[in-house]
Amino acid sequence: MKIAVFGAGAWGTAMASHMAARHDVVLWARDAALVEQLTVSHENSRYLPGSPLSPRLRFDADFATALAHGTGEHALCVAAVPVAGLRALVGHMALAAPAPHNLIWLCKGFESDTGLLPHQIVAEVFPQVAGGALSGPSFAREVAQGLPAALTIASAVPSLCELTIAACHFGALRIYSSDDVIGVEVGGAVKNVLAIATGVSDGLGLGLNARAALVTRGLAEMTRLGVALGGKPETFMGLAGMGDLILTATGDLSRNRTVGLQLASGKSLDDVLASLGHVAEGVRCARAVRDLARARGVEMPITDAVCATLFEGLPARAAVEALLRRDARAEREDDAHPG
Repeated sequence: MKIAVFGAGAWGTAMASHMAARHDVVLWARDAALVEQLTVSHENSRYLPGSPLSPRLRFDADFATALAHGTGEHALCVAAVPVAGLRALVGHMALAAPAPHNLIWLCKGFESDTGLLPHQIVAEVFPQVAGGALSGPSFAREVAQGLPAALTIASAVPSLCELTIAACHFGALRIYSSDDVIGVEVGGAVKNVLAIATGVSDGLGLGLNARAALVTRGLAEMTRLGVALGGKPETFMGLAGMGDLILTATGDLSRNRTVGLQLASGKSLDDVLASLGHVAEGVRCARAVRDLARARGVEMPITDAVCATLFEGLPARAAVEALLRRDARAEREDDAHPG
C-alpha cells in the first residue's frame, strides 16, 4: 500500500516507521533541514531520539510529491499534525488535483477558536474525502520501539476502517474499528485535560487514592460531555476513552501529565510550556472543553479547576481545595451520562 504521512513529530514519525515495515511509506516534513537529517541518519533526533527508524521509510519536504504518493484509490494519507494545524493541512489537500481519496488523522483535541472536533474541521474544508480518526492509548516512543499497543480507527466509512487496519494492524500494533467518531474524538481530547489534573494531584503528593478518584470521576466527566455531543456511552469504556485516559493520566511519558506536575511545583504556565518542547494538547483545548460543557449544561468540575489553574491564576493547591469543598449533594456513582 502507498501511504503518505504528513507531519514528522514524534507520533507521525513513529507511525510512519511502523507502517513502512510492510508498506511504501513517505514521511513529509515542511522543514527541509529535518528531512535531510532524517534521510542521513534514519533517526528523528529532534522528536524521537534513540529510536532507529525503518530502513524502508522515505522522507520528503515537497508537499505535492508526498501528496501524490498517497492519492490513489487504495492509498492512504495520514495527517499527523496537531489540531491547530489540521485545517490548513487538509485545506491544501482538498485543493490538489487529483485530491486524496482516503484520509485519517492522529491529532486529539478541539480547535481552540471554533470548538470543533477534528472530523468537523475536515468536513468543513474537505467534505468529499473518506475520513477517520485513529486514536487510543499510545506513547510514540513505545510504538517506535516496537512495544505492544492497541488503537481504534473510527469512521463512518467501513472501507476506510478496513484500509487503516490493513495499513497498521501487524507486528505489535493492533487496530480495532468503530463507527463512533464523536465518542472516539471526545475521549482523545478530554483525557488530555484530565491528565493535567492528575499531574497536579501527583505533584502535590496527594496520594494514589486521590489519583484513582480523579481518573474515575474524570471518566464520568468525559462520558457526560461525549454523550451530550452525540457519542455512545460504551465508547468511553474502551481504548479511546478509559484506555487513553489511564495512560495519559498516569504514564511518565505523558506531556499533559508533565504540565500538571510542573504547575504543582509552582512554575508558571509559560515556563512549563517553554521547557516542554512538545505540544500539550490539554492546554490548547481546555477552554474549548469547558465552554462546550457549559453550553450543553454538562457539569465538569475537574475541567473547570484545570482551566482556573491554567488561565485564571488560581494556584494548583487552591484548585484542589476548591474541588474538595464542593457541595456534598447526593452525587450518584452512575451519573456518567444523562439519564
